[in-house]
Amino acid sequence: MPRQDATRIDVVRDDLVKAIHGAGDVGEALVQEVSRSVQNTITGVGNVAGSLTQAITEVVHGTIQAVSETGGDIGAAAKGAVVGVIRGTGEAGSEQMHSIQQTAGAFISSTSRVAGDLGVAAKGLVEGAVDGAREVGLDVTEAATAAATGAIEAAGTIGAAARTKVRNAVKGTIAAIRE
Repeated sequence: MPRQDATRIDVVRDDLVKAIHGAGDVGEALVQEVSRSVQNTITGVGNVAGSLTQAITEVVHGTIQAVSETGGDIGAAAKGAVVGVIRGTGEAGSEQMHSIQQTAGAFISSTSRVAGDLGVAAKGLVEGAVDGAREVGLDVTEAATAAATGAIEAAGTIGAAARTKVRNAVKGTIAAIRE
């Protein structure tokens, strides 16, 4: 891994560890800090497709490391990651949905590497897509679908049990949102 990549991952992880330890409401602090980290990183690399993809992946990886190290809430981290991508990309339409889908996929893959709860992560990803979409005026259904698709596709590369767990989690979350 190039040093620049390790540095970005380390910075995100360290910032999140500090936020988690310093917060009274760990869940909300994690959502806000992950969102801020993702947004700042994406804004820093610009909207160049390769740079954006790499930045999202690195921030997600740093986030998962921080949550794993501190025992933080993986669902809150997932939610914050998607909200941050939506805020940070400033894109519209299909490009925004692609970023949401890519974030969800990277988050599920990284969560699997640390044996985190994929169902909780998937639920947080869809909730973050909905919250972020509402915040910036995107189509909520499209955003939730993009997050669910990215999560399910990534889980499918892990295995059948992972795919089923994620599919059930996002199906339940989307059903609750529609009510």
